[in-house]
Amino acid sequence: MSLIPDITLLPVEGDLDVTSAPRLKIALDDLIDGGCRRVILNMAKVAHIDSAGMGVIFYETRRLRRVGGVLSIDNVSPEVYRALSVACVVDLIPVSRAGTKRHVPVLDPSIHPLWSRSLRIDLTRLSEARSWVERMLRRLPLSADEVFDVTLASGEALGNAVDHACSDDGICITVTSFPDRVVVEVSDCGEGFEIAQDEEPTPEHGGEERGRGIRLMRLLVDSVSIARKRVGQGTVVSLIKMLHPDVAG
Repeated sequence: MSLIPDITLLPVEGDLDVTSAPRLKIALDDLIDGGCRRVILNMAKVAHIDSAGMGVIFYETRRLRRVGGVLSIDNVSPEVYRALSVACVVDLIPVSRAGTKRHVPVLDPSIHPLWSRSLRIDLTRLSEARSWVERMLRRLPLSADEVFDVTLASGEALGNAVDHACSDDGICITVTSFPDRVVVEVSDCGEGFEIAQDEEPTPEHGGEERGRGIRLMRLLVDSVSIARKRVGQGTVVSLIKMLHPDVAG
């Protein structure tokens, strides 16, 4: 039996027009019918979208909303973004343009955190941990979509940690606020794992599931660092989201 994850990153391979829209509709219908509730369309390879493609996006967005789900679009070219704007898609669906991730400068060591909170994770209560992260993020100058995305990325990091934890109490999550950014760190006590920030995950990096999780986190936040602990055994996943410069601090 093929299991469908709750969250799916779905690449759109080529232009989304009258010839390809039916295939996308079938793929989305299968995901939603199988229980998937969060779909991210990666449109990096889409140079053109017509009314048929937009119709599929509108229809599937309504389907997901009826069951409490969300569809969003990522890596949209300027031309496609213009078409989506004219059709008012950007008013209804989270859309991220290609190349719009904020630059993450190296943090000046003289800059101290505004605050930091940590939580030891109970493996039987992950939903409460995600809710705790969301509450911490809502204290910051982030939009509702940004809070959702960072919470989702944090949940993905927690899921990876659970898969590789050495004990039931070996996972910790920390949310730290700086004047220009928020940093979420998830640490575990597993064997230890790392991948360079510009390195594409492969099966050698822990299988298809872990690779999908890394790609998803990279889509949702501005920077993802995955490295072995400097002291002791385990992995630390650091997620950085830059705050709005006009309201941060």
